[in-house]
Amino acid sequence: MESGCPGRSRRTPGYRSAMTQVVVVTGASAGIGRASAIAFARRGAKVALLARGEEGLRAAARDVEAAGGTALPIAVDVAEYDEVEAAAARIENELGPIDVWVNVAFTTVFAPFTEIEPREFKRATEVSYLGYVYGTRAALDRMKPRDRGTIVQVGSALAYRGIPLQSAYCGAKHAIQGFHDSLRSELLHDKANVHVTMVQMPAVNTPQFSWVLSRLPHHPQPVPPIFQPEVAADAVLFAADHPRRREYWIGGPTMATLIANKFAPGILDHYLGRTGYKSQQTDQLTKPDAENLWHPADTDRDFGSHGAFDDRATTRSYEFWSSRHRNTLAAAAATAVTAAGVLLIRATRRS
Repeated sequence: MESGCPGRSRRTPGYRSAMTQVVVVTGASAGIGRASAIAFARRGAKVALLARGEEGLRAAARDVEAAGGTALPIAVDVAEYDEVEAAAARIENELGPIDVWVNVAFTTVFAPFTEIEPREFKRATEVSYLGYVYGTRAALDRMKPRDRGTIVQVGSALAYRGIPLQSAYCGAKHAIQGFHDSLRSELLHDKANVHVTMVQMPAVNTPQFSWVLSRLPHHPQPVPPIFQPEVAADAVLFAADHPRRREYWIGGPTMATLIANKFAPGILDHYLGRTGYKSQQTDQLTKPDAENLWHPADTDRDFGSHGAFDDRATTRSYEFWSSRHRNTLAAAAATAVTAAGVLLIRATRRS
């Protein structure tokens, strides 16, 4: 499901062929970022890969090249604006003008709020929120003078609905949502041909659960049902091609969560208080085997796109499919209603 701008899902004016696109993906060494980079590469795009882990970046670059794209891996800490700005300048110098910028990078801490140190909360916020702000600024400084470009913010159902044990992550996603609304309004005021859209994701099988800083007694997990990162990547590509919609909701759980939070947030508070701790932990007493809050977990090891939950993750979202094909479905529904009306009239006349 999507929100906003019904009937205006056509491509942005000035849209360049996928074969000539220059795309930037932050958090590109793993998870949704890695899957999105590969998906853009399959269309022949030039893809700049921004992340901290050297081995993860090298492996992601190999995947992009194997998929048919051009890769430019750059080691960047998105919490440092100067590094992001320098990366953007290098990308335009080596690959050309940036057409699409996708913000994905984040880090977090799985723990009750009072068990997260203030400096840890600060670090998670700087990466997961300010990293988006810095990436967006670097992109806009180049896109606005050309009056062309698209920025995709990878969000979450947790941008609207906070859950226990993820206060740092939920706070950052809520902040991104507010930032997105404000910026989009400004771009509309300016009648800019630069667009920003946000994709609200469900639980995704990414390596974060294998490298997150966790103080939980059991191994952390995404709240089921779980989706594969390729589902998220498909949504990112579609949003990049159709950025006039203010946001997209991916997966039935996202849609259900946002609707429930809109109409019964208090009830949801109590429900999550009862279920939110158990649903985010497996039965395993083991801790994650790495930790990436302060240092990249994939400096010497590649984690890939997928996490540890392949056997429980689905490869499709019927809700997103219906969103992508909403015009066709609407036409089919109208045809069905018309046909039913005709049959009803005929039956009435016969009787």
